[in-house]
Amino acid sequence: MLKQTKITFFILSLLIHNRVQAFLSKPCPIPNNVPKSLITGVKPSQNINIIQMNLSNNDVRNNNSNNSESSSDQATSSPKKIVIAGAGVIGTSTAFYLAKNYSPHISKITIIDPTGTIAPAASGKAGGFLALDWNDHAPTGSLARRSFALHEELATSTDEWGLGSDNIMYRRLTCASISVGQSRAQRRPSGKKLEGVEWVNDRLVEEDNEELGIGVTGFRSLGDESTIAQVHPKMLCDAMWNKLQQNNVVESDLVKGKVVEAIFEENSDGEGETMTGARLEDGTVIDADIILFACGPWTKYGNCVLGVKYHSALIPSRPRVLNQSVFFDGFGDPEVYPRPDGNVYCTGFPDPAICVSEHPGQEEVRDEAIEKIVTAVRAASGGINGALGKEPELKQSCYLPTTPDGLPMMGEIQGKKGCYVAAGHGCWGILLGPGTGETMASLIATGKSTSFVNVSPFRPDRFNRMQL
Repeated sequence: MLKQTKITFFILSLLIHNRVQAFLSKPCPIPNNVPKSLITGVKPSQNINIIQMNLSNNDVRNNNSNNSESSSDQATSSPKKIVIAGAGVIGTSTAFYLAKNYSPHISKITIIDPTGTIAPAASGKAGGFLALDWNDHAPTGSLARRSFALHEELATSTDEWGLGSDNIMYRRLTCASISVGQSRAQRRPSGKKLEGVEWVNDRLVEEDNEELGIGVTGFRSLGDESTIAQVHPKMLCDAMWNKLQQNNVVESDLVKGKVVEAIFEENSDGEGETMTGARLEDGTVIDADIILFACGPWTKYGNCVLGVKYHSALIPSRPRVLNQSVFFDGFGDPEVYPRPDGNVYCTGFPDPAICVSEHPGQEEVRDEAIEKIVTAVRAASGGINGALGKEPELKQSCYLPTTPDGLPMMGEIQGKKGCYVAAGHGCWGILLGPGTGETMASLIATGKSTSFVNVSPFRPDRFNRMQL
């Protein structure tokens, strides 16, 4: 990965836009105050192999203004049956906010996933790192800030839609960039601790009877409890789905399958057509007035969403519970996100972006990739006697969805009225999940975005003419 450089997110976005292929093939330079992996990513969104419709160019209408059907018309029409293709954080969040905010206008929500489970892929295997202001200079800035606030609301609200912080492992914590190196010249007096470093062993350690100099050479705070938080992605998705099923107004269902076609029927007056259902791969038809494709790296719309594969290992720190997320600089630049249950989520070393062929929830876990992560975090944190010296309790992999310009797609597909897409959230999928769900719920129910988020930069049709 490239070393950190002092450029803003604004300049970075321009570089990415002008150098699409470069973005897809290698990591990009990043601002000095943001860890490099958060551009090319580790916080995935979610799943599903999806639609095979022929979509025309210039076929998305998704800005904040009213569509051809006014927001008042949509809000007062008969209750809608919604099909959501994809049971990850985007699909689950959208279902949650449709029921929470627009229940009088929604009769049923059906989530369809190839596995028949909630969050089977990246949304169940991500780190859950949340940052309030790291997107401030990017088009996703307002979406990130709104979503950060929604994470807090979900965890702490005492109303019927509150999830409870313990149920989703939500908490505030600190974050640091720590430079580590290997040199005998770095030896410090025994027990000396670098100020601000919570848990990295910055003394010499003995491993296999060979004295190695492993030292902390630099520290920089990346945020405190006012701007940094975390959540357990799988627990978040499960909790939102459970709340949806517990409500007494909107019916909900989870179906195993894969959406392959939106079904339309010509209107009786011969003017236009109306969606009537979603056809699954096995031929089953699910009644639907609206379909949202929230398929992460398996999204087919625009022919532009690729997946970046990350491996991760869950290493116990028990009995210690650590409170500082760390982006290491050195030993391969691993990333660690400690959780309140005494486990530490460790990741790094992404694969190149590809068109994903593995099935959701069946991603191969390569032993050598896990070993690389474990070796790196162990070396960076003090060896086998350090905070991360134990063997992993869980080894996994997932794909984060990425678009050529690094921005998500969010909007309605023109020419296929009632079809929406929300995908490509990259490394910020978990952070942006609730905000995206709230925004897409508003677009679906009222024809407009919320007052918090301008979705114009996320127009899906910006990729219509792109071939990869």
